[in-house]
Amino acid sequence: MPELPEVEVTRQRLERALVGRRFTVVELRVPKLRLPVKADLADILPGLTVRAIVRRGKYLLFDCGSGWLLVHLGMTGYLRLLRGSSPPGKHDHLDFIFDDGQLLRFHDPRKFGIVTWFAGDPQLHPLLATIGPEPLTDAFNGTYIHTVGKNRKVAIKQLIMNSAVVAGVGNIYANEALFHARILPDRSAGTLTLQECTTLAATIRQELERSISEGIACRVAEESVSYHPQVLKVYGRGGQPCPDCGDPLEESRLGNRSTVFCRRCQE
Repeated sequence: MPELPEVEVTRQRLERALVGRRFTVVELRVPKLRLPVKADLADILPGLTVRAIVRRGKYLLFDCGSGWLLVHLGMTGYLRLLRGSSPPGKHDHLDFIFDDGQLLRFHDPRKFGIVTWFAGDPQLHPLLATIGPEPLTDAFNGTYIHTVGKNRKVAIKQLIMNSAVVAGVGNIYANEALFHARILPDRSAGTLTLQECTTLAATIRQELERSISEGIACRVAEESVSYHPQVLKVYGRGGQPCPDCGDPLEESRLGNRSTVFCRRCQE
């Protein structure tokens, strides 16, 4: 599933190519993804210009002046930029064609993505209104985690993956940040000290920023949701030696998500 860094790298790529471009044609091939796709997008968008592209959590928001195009990539979605005409494949569900001939194609084999339109303030849209602070902003810090987690028994990994607590921290970066912060993922959030929360907030930010930087520096592989190579210390490495102490990394299920950690290095 594309996580925050992959979505941010996509945003920056599309921003460079599409801001200032005008929609000319919208082709819809499915009535529904995770949610129904508004059939009148084909009437709403042509003639509108992309003023900006911003990100909120894992959502991409296209500012079109009179409203916003909201896109979520779901589990398997990606947005591919093409030049000229190209026949759509089986899972190519929407095409957005622009005045310079560029074609933005939404591909999603599992149809868990979202494409919708909102004419008001996008932060008030039901999909966005309950999302927590962005982890790359000053609003997300150790004091915030400590306050939100106070007296709570929920596992700290589940807390930081809750989009109502913090926007866009997915499974990969939750595993990595907790390892770097030396905190066990199943530890109750309410047991963390303020210093531990401060360290955790910093490692979350560092891991996300590192991945974004790597993604910007790499050539985007648009045919896959693996947008760029990732150097990961624990995620996907259960049973392998810990990169710090050499003990085997343990793997378990927490909140129905794969969780990898080092029993010696994390506590």
